[in-house]
Amino acid sequence: MSDKFDQKQYQNTIKTYQPKPNYLANCIKAFIVGGLICVIGEALTDFYMKVFDFSEKEAGNPTVTTLILIAALMTGFGVYDKLGQFAGAGSAVPVTGFANSITSAALEHKSEGLVLGVATNLFKLAGSVIVFGVVAAYILGMLRYALQHMF
Repeated sequence: MSDKFDQKQYQNTIKTYQPKPNYLANCIKAFIVGGLICVIGEALTDFYMKVFDFSEKEAGNPTVTTLILIAALMTGFGVYDKLGQFAGAGSAVPVTGFANSITSAALEHKSEGLVLGVATNLFKLAGSVIVFGVVAAYILGMLRYALQHMF
């Protein structure tokens, strides 16, 4: 009993010393940075449509590839981490956030070598995301198929 009381007392004591997060400012920063990343993606799509005469559907793949390349380079130069510290969740826009997390994992283990360090740790994260995506797509596809044939 005394351990729980001490734990509660400790939690109450440290609450007075912990800084209160500014939720409104954090939300605004996340919205602005996430929105800017999306605006850059839209600008890239427009660029590929106008310069290379791609359709909107065809411009999607090079746009995603370019965003991944930019995020990986920014991670390599240490810029994306600073952006993430400022923007919080706003920098976790799916494509660029995923590219940042994969590149960060690869950079952390580069001293272990190209194959056992970079490649192994790069695919630890990517592999689980890809497997989850494939499994989720399969389950949703089967549900859609079942619902279409029921009605």
